[in-house]
Amino acid sequence: MFTLKTERLVLRDWKDSDRPVFAKMNGDARVMEFLPGPLTPEESNELVERIQNHIRKHGFGLYAAEILRHHSFIGYVGLSVPSFEAKFTPCVEIGWRLAAEHWGQGFATEGARAVARHAFEDLGIGTLVSFTVPANVRSRRVMEKLGMTHDREEDFDHPGLPAAHPLRRHVLYRLRPSALKS
Repeated sequence: MFTLKTERLVLRDWKDSDRPVFAKMNGDARVMEFLPGPLTPEESNELVERIQNHIRKHGFGLYAAEILRHHSFIGYVGLSVPSFEAKFTPCVEIGWRLAAEHWGQGFATEGARAVARHAFEDLGIGTLVSFTVPANVRSRRVMEKLGMTHDREEDFDHPGLPAAHPLRRHVLYRLRPSALKS
């Protein structure tokens, strides 16, 4: 059973009790603004299944995040291996998705920093990537706070989205252990 604690968070394996809160989160247009669209409860549950399968397959994944002091589920922070091919794959991505009411409190940065340390120190991963659409300023700020660097030459069109899709263009950030900010 995986558990990673920070000052204010617990990153852990998923529980069935996380599913309804996660489904509500994935149905929120604010949370899904820079993704293809809100998910139905069924699609959200399918996502949890894919996340759990990824953890079983790779030994790491997108961990359920809860606030330590009152054990409330707020989203996920973790690692994943992208399933698409691009010039920078294969790779390990660090990512996060939190309920909107928990934005702006440093939870994504705090959780991602702990996950990055875990990736580098415990899993021996040499480089992490993260990507999003250019307009996702909140996520890009988290990437920068971690010490990730952006090279415009590595920006790409997401192969999982059609050519005319407004969210197809993505920025790519990289993080090496020596650049991780504490």
